[in-house]
Amino acid sequence: MKKALVLFFVVAGMALYAQKGKLEVGMKASPWKFADASKKDFTMDSWKGKVLQINYVDPDESDLNDPFNDAIDKAVDVDKIIPRDLFKGFGIVDCASTWKPNGLIRWIAGKKAKKYDTTILFDYDAVLRNQWGLAEDSYNVIIVDKNRICRAIYYGKIADSEIQKVIDLIVELTEE
Repeated sequence: MKKALVLFFVVAGMALYAQKGKLEVGMKASPWKFADASKKDFTMDSWKGKVLQINYVDPDESDLNDPFNDAIDKAVDVDKIIPRDLFKGFGIVDCASTWKPNGLIRWIAGKKAKKYDTTILFDYDAVLRNQWGLAEDSYNVIIVDKNRICRAIYYGKIADSEIQKVIDLIVELTEE
């Protein structure tokens, strides 16, 4: 009985620890502050009033969701179904999840920033990964609404069958 009680508290404690701070759909995203390559600081409030697509990425996985990002760019720039003035997609590089040196990471990020005409920020100590419970060595996509409520989280590659669903969600959120 004593062993069972100890085991119960250990398991319960692990469950509480695992849930603490983990961002889930429906929760308000906790604030953060990161700098770009020019050392300019950004927060979610840098894009106040906009729906955000936050790509939190291990540099080793930086190409994993290019088809998704290409579809988002098309929805914004070509189809114009996502209004640019109500939406911002950007990247945060999880520098702690790679062996690559920071200079190389900034170079790779610079190419992505130009390709997608966006902002790339740097999390050198995995602060956001730990704070939000994101996947390490992966590509995480988080969609937050204008009030910073998490509306979707994707870990890894977004399946082709999900891309239009994400676009539809972003369109819906920009219309709220």
